[in-house]
Amino acid sequence: MEIISDITETQDRCLATRASGQTIAFVPTMGFLHDGHLSLLREGRKRGDLLVLSIFVNPTQFGQGEDLDHYPRDFERDESLARAAGVDLIFYPSAEAIYPAGYATYVTVEGPLTTTLEGACRPTHFRGVTTVVAKLFSIVQPHVALFGRKDHQQLAVIRRMSADLNLPVDIVGMPIVREVDGLAMSSRNVYLSPAERQQALVLSQALDRGRQLVADGVREVAEVLAALHAMIDAQQDARIDYLLICHQATLREQERIDADSVLLLAVSIGKTRLIDNGSLLNPQDF
Repeated sequence: MEIISDITETQDRCLATRASGQTIAFVPTMGFLHDGHLSLLREGRKRGDLLVLSIFVNPTQFGQGEDLDHYPRDFERDESLARAAGVDLIFYPSAEAIYPAGYATYVTVEGPLTTTLEGACRPTHFRGVTTVVAKLFSIVQPHVALFGRKDHQQLAVIRRMSADLNLPVDIVGMPIVREVDGLAMSSRNVYLSPAERQQALVLSQALDRGRQLVADGVREVAEVLAALHAMIDAQQDARIDYLLICHQATLREQERIDADSVLLLAVSIGKTRLIDNGSLLNPQDF
């Protein structure tokens, strides 16, 4: 397994792979790998001759007061997990390499895909995401890139950006990977105290409750959301950032639940902000 930090060296390596007729599968991450990331790598191993993992904690997608400085990092552990997953190349650049002095170019997806939900809570977030992903695509030159569906809005934004810019990359969304008790895997789960970890289960429990209400025949969004708000608010340390039912592709809010509906929620448990999502009619899709 190769570990390369230099942008030009990585790009040359990947361009040579493409020129040889081989395919490149790419999994971009911020590191501190967990089983969700490993599921992407396992699928990438099936899809590419060269499997590339990037590890880069991207400063431009963190807002003021967010956890950039404290985001969990453990490269030695990540390297071991990547090697076991069959990764061929880890791209591990510095922030100074990605954003050198004088850097002035950003990629922005406009409209409701980026101004609602996470975009409303973190107004500069998606500009940072789309900029770094566009740069990584330019460097790694992948045929296929794999992303987890836990970040449902991010996946929709990256698909829009790739389509609008005619980027020749197949964007693949992979199912959410959960702990045995239902909590969606996240690098930020390590922030939770034991008591907060127990309260955090309310996110997946809210999804289950929403699905049960729909299975019982409820289709009015307001009725479902009222029940879920009460459920989450009952947790001592929980604070809802958003709890919405939207069209899964456009992210426009809905009044009635149908096959395209997705429940999206962001809840802070103490100081830890967690997100989750899922279809209410077709949970197997998530």
